[in-house]
Amino acid sequence: MTATGNAAIHYLEQFREQRPELPGREPAWLDGLRREALEHLATAGLPTPRDEAWKYTNVSSIAAQAFTPAAPGAAVPDRALLESLLEPGLGGPRLVFVNGRYLPELSSPPALGGGVRVRPLAAALAEGGESLRPHLAWPPGDGSGFTALNTAFMADGACIELAPGARLEEPLHLVFVGGEDVLASPRNLIIAGAESSATVVEEYVGPEGGRYLTNTHTRISLEEKAQLVHYRLNRESLRAFHMGELRIRQAAGSRFVSTAVALGGLISRTEVRVDFSGEGAETRLNGLYVASGRQHTDHHLHIDHRLPGCTSEQFFKGVLDGAARGVFSGRVVVHPDAQHTDARQSNKSLLLSRNAEMDARPQLEIYADDVKCAHGATVGQLDGDALFYLRARGVGEAEARHLLIHAFVGDVLDRIPLPPLRQALERLLWARLDRREAAGA
Repeated sequence: MTATGNAAIHYLEQFREQRPELPGREPAWLDGLRREALEHLATAGLPTPRDEAWKYTNVSSIAAQAFTPAAPGAAVPDRALLESLLEPGLGGPRLVFVNGRYLPELSSPPALGGGVRVRPLAAALAEGGESLRPHLAWPPGDGSGFTALNTAFMADGACIELAPGARLEEPLHLVFVGGEDVLASPRNLIIAGAESSATVVEEYVGPEGGRYLTNTHTRISLEEKAQLVHYRLNRESLRAFHMGELRIRQAAGSRFVSTAVALGGLISRTEVRVDFSGEGAETRLNGLYVASGRQHTDHHLHIDHRLPGCTSEQFFKGVLDGAARGVFSGRVVVHPDAQHTDARQSNKSLLLSRNAEMDARPQLEIYADDVKCAHGATVGQLDGDALFYLRARGVGEAEARHLLIHAFVGDVLDRIPLPPLRQALERLLWARLDRREAAGA
């Protein structure tokens, strides 16, 4: 039997052992949802490179690990270690989850009222969670084995609900901390009513040297003219694995702006799927990935333009060093009724070593004739002429390289209007570069 098949058997056995401890057991619809997901996992297993969407990302090393799904009362890192992992802080409301479960003593939820409701998903499910049913539903066969695995074991996460016209005044910071040898399965819901607005930061961290699997899923629903600014920061342990999925449904006139920054994880993959269900909606997906050593980072994007007048933009940049490998697959489908679509896609990667590798697959499928669509991808090295120009003016080689790399990634960082977050990301990036220079890479 293959490693992915053995992994499926392992998690099926773990599910049978932990079933009484999973929240939301009472609603029949949730129990049925978990079992449908398990059936899919048992049949399909975890994905392999034979699956077209996973052609460049081999997860056999993840399947070979026997991670234990996090259970209630599992050991958590000591408070000092947890607090050291929580930087960068935004200074506003924060929800902290350890091994996928809410940790109230380190959290500071936003004040209630004003049509804003923020609570752990486990608390919502304990109340029955009937209103969340359509947002948790997962049609069989829609998604990979990791989607099924998350659906089967989802126990907690953030549940954010905005009433029509409501506004979350400060950015909400969601922090997810991984633990040794644990499978964490956070499930997050963001449900934004008509003309509401919010800013949400998802951050995934782990203790240095920790080996664990974060398998997370975030579902976002934006009603008419709702606006959401969303940040996703992956700074997991460099020995950990991170599988993330983000699904967005947008009604007419809604606006979604996302910036994803991937720095951590030995193998990490983020899948984003956007479905326009109303005219005149807009989505902008920005991304930055930085990898070194033997890191593997994958971004898989799919945007469906089904109705007229919608706008989408994908703008991703990456810096790869050592024997790192990057993957970018961006697919835009413009359906026959989606006239007046404006879709743009750009992926640029910088290779700092001969052994670094980048696979870029920008894709456009256009079935309408009155559209504006463009895509492109470039992979290259630091400009030798620019490096020589700086060296000739007395700039040291390391500093010259820093300046050129800073100029390259600056286009993405400049799209982050939150100063504390942008400054923290800059510190993290330059710390990575400084370690590289100190090692003589």
